[in-house]
Amino acid sequence: MASLAHVIRDYQSGELSRDEFVAQLDSTLTTDGLDRTQLLEMLGAAHRKAALPEDLYAEVRRRIEQLRVSNVAAGGDETGMRTTVEIPSVRSASAANAASSTGAPSAAGVPGHDQIKGTGDTLNNRFVLEECLGVGGMGTVYKALDLRKLEASDRKPYLAIKVLNVQFRGNPNSLVALQREARKAQVLAHRNIITVYDFDRDGPIVYLTMEYLTGKPLSQLLRTPGYKGMPVRAALPIVRGMCNALAYAHEHGFVHCDFKPANVFLTTNAEVKVIDFGIARVFQRPEEESDATVFDPGSLGALTPAYASPEMIEHREPDPRDDIYALGCITYELLTGHHPFDRLSATQARNSDFKPQRPPSLDAKQWRALRAALSFDRNTRMPSVVRFIAEFDNEARAEKSGTLVKAGFAGFAVVCAAVVGVFAFRSAPNRQDAQQPAAAVSEASADQTASAATNASESSATAGPVAGGAAKSAAGSSAGSSAVITTAPTAAASAAPPPVQPPAPPAPKPALTLAAVTPVLAQVPCSALSASTQDHSLTVRGYVSQRYGAAHLKDTLTALPGVDTLALQVEPIADDKCDTIKALAPYWTRNWQAGHVASLHVRPPGGLLSEGDPLVVDVTTPAYDSYVNLDYYQLDGSVVHMVPSPRAKDNQAPPHYAATIGSAGDWIISKPFGSEMVVLLITPTQLFDKPRPESESRADYLRALETRLAQIAGKYGQDHIVADFAPITTKPRTP
Repeated sequence: MASLAHVIRDYQSGELSRDEFVAQLDSTLTTDGLDRTQLLEMLGAAHRKAALPEDLYAEVRRRIEQLRVSNVAAGGDETGMRTTVEIPSVRSASAANAASSTGAPSAAGVPGHDQIKGTGDTLNNRFVLEECLGVGGMGTVYKALDLRKLEASDRKPYLAIKVLNVQFRGNPNSLVALQREARKAQVLAHRNIITVYDFDRDGPIVYLTMEYLTGKPLSQLLRTPGYKGMPVRAALPIVRGMCNALAYAHEHGFVHCDFKPANVFLTTNAEVKVIDFGIARVFQRPEEESDATVFDPGSLGALTPAYASPEMIEHREPDPRDDIYALGCITYELLTGHHPFDRLSATQARNSDFKPQRPPSLDAKQWRALRAALSFDRNTRMPSVVRFIAEFDNEARAEKSGTLVKAGFAGFAVVCAAVVGVFAFRSAPNRQDAQQPAAAVSEASADQTASAATNASESSATAGPVAGGAAKSAAGSSAGSSAVITTAPTAAASAAPPPVQPPAPPAPKPALTLAAVTPVLAQVPCSALSASTQDHSLTVRGYVSQRYGAAHLKDTLTALPGVDTLALQVEPIADDKCDTIKALAPYWTRNWQAGHVASLHVRPPGGLLSEGDPLVVDVTTPAYDSYVNLDYYQLDGSVVHMVPSPRAKDNQAPPHYAATIGSAGDWIISKPFGSEMVVLLITPTQLFDKPRPESESRADYLRALETRLAQIAGKYGQDHIVADFAPITTKPRTP
């Protein structure tokens, strides 16, 4: 880590911008290994040699004076004692060079200069800036402690705050810029886009509050010493996350306009989050959207030349393909460890006729997709993010191809079965005819088999009917020949006694079908039941009310015609859950009939929880994009909305997504205790347009839920609405 003197020198030489200098101050001061007196002396020496701007000098001094003098290394305790040292004044540049003993006023006391906020400061007497996380195109981002959440004993009192940079703060449209960013980010509610809460100001300080992420930006990974790229398989999850975020933003009419590695965040939970839609501009302009005429964020001029498309550098209207160019650059850098155009701007690379080299890890189709994303011309550039990931994601293509191969083998198996059936039918009567030579039988059967195989290969879809027809024809011909022979009996045959007829076989049992079982299950009150059949075996799983009882259900099902074996896997449900079961049973049944495509499991298995235990659940989603809704139905008649909620706003999930919810102790078991339930509901769109209160009456919620589910089913179909239940038992903790 560079010392304070080095950081000041880099700023004075122009290697660091003002914002970069301010952002590096906190980490430099805390890692320099010097006490406050030494730092003040270092600042004074640097200031006398080449004067810093008055407000900046005062800000550095203020931050040094706020440092706590620590003698922990020597075995003592931290102390808040202040020290004084003679350092230059900040009255003017000339006075600063000459003075050496006057005190400097604080930054706030310097007239004519904007106030600067940094680590240790508080915004609006609520947000304490604890750590500088980085500098963006429009502002500096800090980790902040929300004192209001701390007072409320919230388990997650931290958030991130972006403080608008000084040069943007002077822009008359800066507040408009941040307000637009907040609104855009709230519209862009996606699991791969950072959640933005609100914007506000503290005097001249304008700031934005957003979710606090733990992890590191992609830029840090790419700048790791010795980084030479990663295999395609390892890079694909990152590329998918970036594509999901951009595709969602483009679908809602926004271009990021400053997409770069620093704006892609890799969380410790292995999630990809795109941040800083600060200068995103609307490329779709419906009549009701007037933002572009009031304020154009592009006028602030914040873009990164190495990742900006030629059109952006030339100040043309934004287009989704601008983000695709940046996406191509980042993907190339992720795979190879270096920028495709050696960090030249797009216009410089275009004018130099720079052509990127194909990464050796890419197949031909992947390289075509990436090369199209890197095109300098919008007209020949990859047209959409969805198209790019569809062509670049070789794993998805391989999975799709595997499905087609499986289907091909299945069709081939049908053809083979048809051929064997024909052979069996043709061979059976020939074996009974003792007059026909064995060689002739084999030859005829081979001819018939070849003919059937030829017919079946022409249309695998009709292989069964074709084979069946051939078999019937063959059987009919054989039967006809046998009748002719028996109508001309020999004398010996006519003298023989008539053959004894075998007894007629018993009538087969009626087939056991779901069609016969389903109406019976539908008549069981307060239940959610799913059945499966095999031959004459019946399996039923689910939930049934304690009043009806599992024994009653067993008697009802064993009395059904065709049931020889019954496997009953049901759990009793308290009668107070009947309203919930009635509203959601159809979606639970559909989930299980589809193969349990969405699942919900409570930890620990068995769902027995004591007072003070965290409520932790594992969730998996179906094979399509969906929205997760997780609710805790308490014994007191209320419903706690776990996801989405003020604690977990993002509930969009990709296909086959698995997540653990509540592991941070967000929800704790408390009284009343007894039989309760957690419900997972998967929907193809957001369940409600507006956030619901974190806790509400179960009756009120179920009424709204039934109405909304009917609307979603009418628009998207019922097949994409599924549910799963997890009954739990809560009890007071024993001393």
